[in-house]
Amino acid sequence: MEIIFATHNKNKLKEVQSLVPESIKVISLDDLNMTNEISETGHTLADNALIKARTIFELYKKPVIADDTGLDVEALNGAPGVRSARYAGEPSNAENNMNLLLHNLQTTTNRAAHFKTIIAYIDSEGKEQLFEGRVDGSIIDERRGDKGFGYDPIFVPEGSDKTFAEMSSEEKNGISHRARALKAFSDFINK
Repeated sequence: MEIIFATHNKNKLKEVQSLVPESIKVISLDDLNMTNEISETGHTLADNALIKARTIFELYKKPVIADDTGLDVEALNGAPGVRSARYAGEPSNAENNMNLLLHNLQTTTNRAAHFKTIIAYIDSEGKEQLFEGRVDGSIIDERRGDKGFGYDPIFVPEGSDKTFAEMSSEEKNGISHRARALKAFSDFINK
């Protein structure tokens, strides 16, 4: 079975391919030579995941998954949330996003946060399904680690003393929000 993953992000593609059953071949938008950006104009993670999945399904009429992930920080009333990738503005820049987040948290001791991923799946018939994964944790003051991407160097998941950026891909994939959403998706596919 072949599924299009509506992304240009090679890190995400690699992570997703490692998490789905071997019987599923995941191809990216780069594999399809699609260079158009899909505007994420939704107000929620689910909205954005569905926008991407529907756009690609309409173009290719093949099974597709799309995801959107947000980091919700309790002390910031859920920000950056749906705007996580572009928190510090356009173009998306992880360093700028982390800098702004750490700046905005300077005056609080509440560092509780969670990552949430929503995966939208559209099958070959056009039927839509949503899957969610979440991991709770906290934001630390200094960057640690050189693996992962996005906010990984400043996010420590509950039950760990390592940031996501300090973990091997196997460690991270065992507990991450994306892994949990993909597990729900994989369980659904395997039925």
